[in-house]
Amino acid sequence: MVHNKTILIGRGREQSALNSTYTEQSCQVAKQHKRITKLQLALRAIVIFLGSALVSVGLEIFLVPNRIIDGGVVGISIMAAHGTGWPVGIFLTVINLPFLFIGYKQIGKTFALSTLYGVLVMSIGTTLLHPVPPLTIDPLLAAVFGGIILGIGVGMVIRAGGSLDGTEIVAILLNKRLPFSVGEIVMFFNIFILGSAGFVFGWDRAMYSLIAYFIAFKMIDITIEGLNESRAVWLISDEAETIGEAILNRLGRGVTYLSGEGAYTGDDKRVIFCVITRLEEAKLRSIVEELDESAFLAIGSIHDVRGGRFKKKDIH
Repeated sequence: MVHNKTILIGRGREQSALNSTYTEQSCQVAKQHKRITKLQLALRAIVIFLGSALVSVGLEIFLVPNRIIDGGVVGISIMAAHGTGWPVGIFLTVINLPFLFIGYKQIGKTFALSTLYGVLVMSIGTTLLHPVPPLTIDPLLAAVFGGIILGIGVGMVIRAGGSLDGTEIVAILLNKRLPFSVGEIVMFFNIFILGSAGFVFGWDRAMYSLIAYFIAFKMIDITIEGLNESRAVWLISDEAETIGEAILNRLGRGVTYLSGEGAYTGDDKRVIFCVITRLEEAKLRSIVEELDESAFLAIGSIHDVRGGRFKKKDIH
């Protein structure tokens, strides 16, 4: 419960003094908020810089010299650079600019500026690293390690609120008009882009590109969600209280009991809701199977958990 505080302010000098004190405190709070905001912006800029720099390394030290592409604008830029002999960084900037303008108009200023900053860092980084010889000429090693580095870099940029690929902006806008998710629209674009690599570099390089794309895709997820990804659990059982106590005692996770009603039978049901980590999922399943094999169990991935007493932890 939140209690409202009523402050009785006197007249004359006492009222002026209190008003002055309140004004000074308000200014201090405002300055502190401003400092926090600047710190957050600085941290965001650093993360985007590091992520974009990693993408540059993944491209110029691994993928580009071995004629392996990634999806989206990056893949188009690599093929365009191969055909013209111009640096990849030029195409990364030029092709992304129209999408950035659309993003600025339709999505928001902060997102567009963050994306522009990341794209410029990535373009400059690829230009500076272009003369550096590749670490390996083995296409499989290049696909694996290039995909890992690229995925980590892109994940850092996305986590900081930016993007490095204009096709994602188009997918976000098309998602509002088409019955497809953003991921499905991006995948549709990339099928054509990765398929085009077969005509430009040969079909063996197209297959290596597919490996690099898949690895980068998984690394983006891991970077954004973390290795300790959270799971939301819904469980319906006649032994709800017994299972709830077992989750509390054996997993150390809090549970919430919800009231439900069966649509077919009309019977009252106890529903358990809790949040666990991905590492705890197997142990939760074993608890449920041990106490009630017929229990209804639904587990889904969640992107963010805040508040309450939930803390990610390792299983000992």
